[in-house]
Amino acid sequence: MTALDDLTLTPTTTVRAACPHDCPDTCAMLVTVEDGRATNVAGDPDHPITRGGLCVKVNNYPDKTYSPDRLLYPMKRVGPKGLGRFERISWDEALETIASTFKAKIAEHGAETVMPVSYLGNQGILNGLSVGDAFFHRLGATVTERTYCDSGACTAYASTVGATAGVDPESIVHSKYIIIWASNTISTNLHLWPIIAEAQKRGAKVVCIDPVRHKTARRADWHIPIRPGTDNALALAMMHVIIAEGLHDEEYVREHTLGFDELAERVQQYTPEWASEETGIPVEDIRTLAREYATTDPSMIRIGVAIERHAGGGQTVRSIACLPALVGAWRHVGGGLLQLPLWAHPVNWPAFIHPEFRTPGTRVINQFLLGRALTGEMDLDTPVTALMVYNSNPMVVAPEQEKISRGLEREDLFTVVSDHFMTDTARYADIVLPATTALEQHDIMFSWGHFYVTLNTPAVEPEGESVPNTELFRRLAAAMGFEDEYFRLTDEQLLEQSYDWSAPAMEGITLESLRETGWARLNLPGPDEYRPHAEGGFPTPSGKTEFRSSALEAMGNFVVNLFRQLSDDHQPGTPVDPLPHYIAPRENSELYPLNLLSPKSHAYINSSAGDQAMQKRVQGEQTVTIHPADAQARGIDEGNYVAVSNDRGRFVALAKISEEVAPGVVVCPMGSWGKNAKEGTTVNAVNPFVFADLGNAPTFSDTRVEVTPV
Repeated sequence: MTALDDLTLTPTTTVRAACPHDCPDTCAMLVTVEDGRATNVAGDPDHPITRGGLCVKVNNYPDKTYSPDRLLYPMKRVGPKGLGRFERISWDEALETIASTFKAKIAEHGAETVMPVSYLGNQGILNGLSVGDAFFHRLGATVTERTYCDSGACTAYASTVGATAGVDPESIVHSKYIIIWASNTISTNLHLWPIIAEAQKRGAKVVCIDPVRHKTARRADWHIPIRPGTDNALALAMMHVIIAEGLHDEEYVREHTLGFDELAERVQQYTPEWASEETGIPVEDIRTLAREYATTDPSMIRIGVAIERHAGGGQTVRSIACLPALVGAWRHVGGGLLQLPLWAHPVNWPAFIHPEFRTPGTRVINQFLLGRALTGEMDLDTPVTALMVYNSNPMVVAPEQEKISRGLEREDLFTVVSDHFMTDTARYADIVLPATTALEQHDIMFSWGHFYVTLNTPAVEPEGESVPNTELFRRLAAAMGFEDEYFRLTDEQLLEQSYDWSAPAMEGITLESLRETGWARLNLPGPDEYRPHAEGGFPTPSGKTEFRSSALEAMGNFVVNLFRQLSDDHQPGTPVDPLPHYIAPRENSELYPLNLLSPKSHAYINSSAGDQAMQKRVQGEQTVTIHPADAQARGIDEGNYVAVSNDRGRFVALAKISEEVAPGVVVCPMGSWGKNAKEGTTVNAVNPFVFADLGNAPTFSDTRVEVTPV
């Protein structure tokens, strides 16, 4: 028999899967399996968003599953914390160690001494954001607030237009004026770009508002560079021009908005001349943008997650969310605002979080404060002495890296990490547990970028002794002696609970149908007809776009409770002006004159893939991009190593000199791992822990630094 005959006889199958990452595209994948081993992944060519393509972050996904660096067995630490020295142990020993230590810590300090740390390293409904919430509620552990991205935007958006899906991304082909605001779509929402490009081909004008002339800005018809943290000044000035020049849709405003007269009075002070001083944008450009936006139908705005990352980020989203109703853009197919289409997905979150297990009044700690919680700076009544990290790598993604590392080094802190690889955080763990990849587990995906439900079917058996997060928490619950029925549900039973299958949006969609097709569009009008608010009907208390927000007036500042394990205890509750208003960037220092931005990387998803060979080759070494004038003033040449520092810390990166950043602005994409970086620190070593105005969002774009040659 020849080698060719052998190849012909090898059983080959194709399995439908879903990209598990924290990305709006939520791609439908086709996995080729040969003789029980995944050999290739490709985008599903029939999926209207994926269209057969995968991005650089996942197009070699089998390399991740079969990486020689995979964590495949439970391990315990045998060396000093942080050095990454471990030895293999059994699952029984790992579970007994975790359970006995948790019980001992709780007996000494109380249940709140245990703190979970997690986010969206996996975005699946089964294995993602909420997979451990029921367990930790049942344990009585500290509730963690996970406001890494879109929390402030969600508070602002829901307070203005309600929990609406907004514009169907596929409807954007009908848009004639498209504003991409604070989003490098080509790098972070790649599969939306062909839709925008098609609209552009049909005659739409694409405007990109961003401090950086990145890949997307270069493809736009008009790039408007803006001073970081001043986006709301531009939005308020746009409203000033639109109202002053009578360009608003009087009928739509009268019938479908609340608080117009007060808004009109408020924005009188926000003139284009004032906004020009704040934003660095010429006065006539501000006027032109406002006029073109108001008079070109359909007009739509796509906001990125970076829009909230400064002191006034919440009010920025409030103002932007007012604009479509002000000009009547919602009347048209392809008109309005695109934030998070996930609002359309009827995910059954309570079935996974089980808030009834939570002890009322349990404290809440935001994960941005992890370093402070671990080093004692928060003066907690109950110290954190046990930490469990999964779906996250806080040493890379959380601010104040030096404090986190110092806290993780505490000998009295017991740390458990579940992951695919020995991350910067796992190196400090006492127990490390192996997690499965998407190719090895069941899951089902909502999307925060489109209207499709996607089923993930395991393509291969788990490598080594790795287990899905669902199985991990089943085992932990059993080890702790929890007898609640929820902790005995199989993955198949969890899939059945994942969505409210009786919701109108799910009509015609079942698990059985998804097993056949892999994905399905929610039961909504098609993209050629979808006009969710042509006649108003906003999911707000008034049913209108609320220029004056009744929610903020009644509740003050709040965090959407999905970001805090469905807990409404200890909400911020601080009073908030119910009308849009301007909040200037918080940091302003002569000692640190440069404004640092830390956008998403092109080849990494937050810290995911930050240790994978191909993605590291594409992304390259940690860099900081600086304007030629700023580089010359500091004696920096292309390719120099430079130190980026402030009073919170410093990191070292390779200098890139480019006019794509404005003078006074420097850019370092986040996602690089400390163990691969010079001096072992990355961009979050210098980013602040303080919150924005709404939703306890981060203020990473307010960061001021100095850059010096090394």
